[in-house]
Amino acid sequence: MADPLLQVRNLSVTFQTARGPVHAVQNVSWQIDRGEVLAILGESGSGKSVSASAVMDLIDCPPGEITSGEIFYEGRDLLKMSRGQRRAINGKKIAMIFQDPLAHLNPVYTVGWQIEETMVIHGTSTAEAKAETINLLRKVGIPNPEASAQKYPHQFSGGQRQRLMIAMALALKPDVLIADEPTTALDVTVQAQILQLLEDLQKETGMALLIITHDLGVVAEIAHRVVVMNHGEIVEQGSAREIYANPQHPYTKRLISCAPGQGEIHDKVPETEPLLKVREAKKLYGAFEALSGVSFDLHEGETLAIVGESGSGKSTTARILLRLEEASGGTAHYKGKDLFSITPKEMFAMRRDIQMVFQDPTQSLNPRMTVYELISEAWAIHPEILPKAQWKARVATLLEQVGLQSEHVHRYPHQFSGGQRQRIAIARALALEPRIIVCDEAVSALDVQVQGQVIALLDRLKAEYGLSYIFIAHDLPVVRDFADRVIVMQGGRIVEQGPVRQIFDFPRDTYTRNLLAASLDPDPEVQARRRAERRAKEAV
Repeated sequence: MADPLLQVRNLSVTFQTARGPVHAVQNVSWQIDRGEVLAILGESGSGKSVSASAVMDLIDCPPGEITSGEIFYEGRDLLKMSRGQRRAINGKKIAMIFQDPLAHLNPVYTVGWQIEETMVIHGTSTAEAKAETINLLRKVGIPNPEASAQKYPHQFSGGQRQRLMIAMALALKPDVLIADEPTTALDVTVQAQILQLLEDLQKETGMALLIITHDLGVVAEIAHRVVVMNHGEIVEQGSAREIYANPQHPYTKRLISCAPGQGEIHDKVPETEPLLKVREAKKLYGAFEALSGVSFDLHEGETLAIVGESGSGKSTTARILLRLEEASGGTAHYKGKDLFSITPKEMFAMRRDIQMVFQDPTQSLNPRMTVYELISEAWAIHPEILPKAQWKARVATLLEQVGLQSEHVHRYPHQFSGGQRQRIAIARALALEPRIIVCDEAVSALDVQVQGQVIALLDRLKAEYGLSYIFIAHDLPVVRDFADRVIVMQGGRIVEQGPVRQIFDFPRDTYTRNLLAASLDPDPEVQARRRAERRAKEAV
């Protein structure tokens, strides 16, 4: 048998830290052949991205060190090559696209120049590189490629930026494309488009595709084989269908059982009086109408989900409710007062009742403040809530309520995992004893198990505190498990709203049906049927 195109054998990577060595990857072995799609599945910290970074020579040494192993490309050990030899392979033969394209695209250069640079560095003439750039932009679905090549990264949507990264990675026609969490923060329809694009390009070019992900739906949609990693080790591997239908390792079983969208739908919709009444809310940015006539009620003790693609207006709705931005029209009545028209002083007092948990706790938590300072800051701003002598005890109680330990009070945000940071953000929101919490994509970037834990925590806190949630999300299986009612938004308007079962089982609007059809199921058999149905419709 011929050697695999890319093979990792007994790879171990260790990072030296102030607390001692961290064994990020331990004796990992996997391989991928030309034309194959291999998924490395696992949670944050499992070692999946580190092993891929070792292939690309992207591990900082120090503090990282490859302590053992071999990485073969076409039978040659990459780890025994000189830096010059690796540079000739990286990008040209083995390319990589990353989770956050905005962080990996240079903001001061046009996207066309950045794609051209990839080819010019490897010996392509400037004229040929310019022509190929336009061709690549067209191939990955960027509209008006000639004009788009002259734009900067910030002028594109998240999905378009990921397409730009794919174009850059494909510029030199690599044999292996490594995609590190390429669809994590994207809407379901954009995610489906990116995965379809990757699959089409892989079939067209015959390249090997290595997908690094924590999303079982992505595995079910695109992978042929799966490697499951936990704590730096491979615990199981096999075909996507075998792993899902008959998992052997307890970790794999736990991962599959945590996949959202498998629980009972909340049938009971609260019959209480509306706590919040929004009528004909509007938001204009110049001549652009971001929100147009949005009306809905939020009941006491209810979880109201708002779903839709990027640009649908769901986050804008949240921002105007909290007066982070001013509404251009309409009303939002809470406790007999219109949130859109009350004075700043009245809104300051009202913010006690309406709090927000943001998508990225790394950005929403001040890195210079300890956990104690982050949570107790609310009482410094609203001193009437709690005497200072009780702050320490209350912080400890809040931390324990969100599943953290009271001794964590003197730590800083960077000393916690992503899921733990989101728990701190929730504790901070609870400090003011609010009646409404707006969760803006609060679990979208979390691993499936951590996501499940945070959702369970929010559910428990709702029962304990009598909270109401406005839950903004693009992850439809999570919404199905957690929400009581759903609002579907498109282009700044509500196209449909109703109880969860009605929206998911009997959607009336075409947009809602398309949104649900684009959502990924963790079962490869289900995804195979959906894919066949989708292709049959496209062929008509």
